[in-house]
Amino acid sequence: MAKKTDSKKGTRVVADNRRARYDYFIEDVIEAGIVLLGTEVKSLREGKSSLSDAYAAEQDGAIFLLNAYIPEYGKGNRFNHETKRPRKLLLKEREIGKLLGAVQRKGATLVPLKIYFNNRGFAKVEIAIAQGKKLHDKRETEKKRTWSREKARLMREKR
Repeated sequence: MAKKTDSKKGTRVVADNRRARYDYFIEDVIEAGIVLLGTEVKSLREGKSSLSDAYAAEQDGAIFLLNAYIPEYGKGNRFNHETKRPRKLLLKEREIGKLLGAVQRKGATLVPLKIYFNNRGFAKVEIAIAQGKKLHDKRETEKKRTWSREKARLMREKR
């Protein structure tokens, strides 16, 4: 897998949840640290993880990343980790309150958008407060995306 870098931040994206922007209206994005084991960090650096079915939820006053797939590290032997274990997210109390308030008041969902390593080498997760889209909203999004692609193709041909 090719290494994706975000040029404006100098970060390396490891896992990206592209389906989230199609299935949800993204309202607010918060960056959070993530508690990982050593073999999880090594496995993430190989870039084979997935956020396709992942979500975040509150447990015991903290926010956890659930159902995120980080494969076992090949050379980890008996010290390896579970692939889909709950992972604690490192957030400030104010941020936790904001996320939980949005979930309880608006009925929003906490969706991870991407996992990346920042310029200091720490693993970070982008968590979004999101509202689910209806079928007609998804169709509208698809129409806009198709039209913008078509418009770009026509402009290239016109030159």
